[in-house]
Amino acid sequence: MTDALTDKRSGRTEPGGEPPRGGFWLGLIRVKELSILVVTIAVAIYFSLTSGPGFSTPANYHTIAQYVAPWAIVGAGEVMVLICGQIDLSAGFVFTLSPFVLMLFYNNGVPLFLAVILAVAVSAAIGVVNGLVHTIFGLSAFITTLGMAFLLWGLSLIISGGSPVSAPTGSWVVSVFGGWGWSEFLWAVVIVAVMQVVLSTTRFGIATQATGGNPIGAAESGIRTNRVKVVCFTIVAGLSGLAGILQGTRVGSYDPTNGGFNTMFFGVAAAVIGGTALLGGSGTVIGAFLGALLLGLVYDGFNLTGISANGFYVVLGAAILIAALLNVYLSVIRKRLGRQ
Repeated sequence: MTDALTDKRSGRTEPGGEPPRGGFWLGLIRVKELSILVVTIAVAIYFSLTSGPGFSTPANYHTIAQYVAPWAIVGAGEVMVLICGQIDLSAGFVFTLSPFVLMLFYNNGVPLFLAVILAVAVSAAIGVVNGLVHTIFGLSAFITTLGMAFLLWGLSLIISGGSPVSAPTGSWVVSVFGGWGWSEFLWAVVIVAVMQVVLSTTRFGIATQATGGNPIGAAESGIRTNRVKVVCFTIVAGLSGLAGILQGTRVGSYDPTNGGFNTMFFGVAAAVIGGTALLGGSGTVIGAFLGALLLGLVYDGFNLTGISANGFYVVLGAAILIAALLNVYLSVIRKRLGRQ
């Protein structure tokens, strides 16, 4: 008598106790981060072979980490908003404003550690405002956060007087929040890990994906979709504020021209390249980190090989288009596999 083995994912059986044909490859297709991981490894190998000995050095790895960290942190927050089917265009200007809020508290006698916490809290409050305006008044997230972006840009210039401000020095708080060379990158790794766990294993993460994938069905099932959106806007703003403090402290000064749309778009690009759907419903924080790493490798590799920095934006545009098309194609395949 021949035994049959049932594939738990598809419900199909194969005679003789053998796994379904192509099961390994089908399993790989289901891994959302696989494609970006393969591309990132390939790019790292390419530049290590073509950029000379300067690429594979600890100093250059540190340089790449400095590129990657702020994009990965902002990208981790943007993933949550994008999964909801929304976008936050103000994240880069929260990034710009947060260090100056920190200095306002610090210069008025607030201890540095508490000033950092309050600055991040103010950043998160900006996200709350974005979320409430979007959900209560029904104004699109694009318009809401675009208006907030220009408002925050103006506030940053007014508070700073249009000039950079020296960051605090000589404290363990400074070392933890960017002063030590690798602290910014370690913050990025920890944030990505935590946010991925939240997205993948918690009720809030499931509610976020349901809100973006099927908002009507999610609401009918008891999920408070508006509350989920507000929380996601709060997360991206809070993380962006923290990222601005980390980078400015690492550099040693807070610059009102830093961040802005440039940082926001890199964060969104990292999320999209990493596998997050712009239309909502699915995404991966680890994928966003890999997307940021890929951008950092390309940017650094172009600098080392002497290729014009303008070419980086050509590669960035092509990568976003290809990643978006690939995500759509793989999503269709995953849905078909899920119905088998």
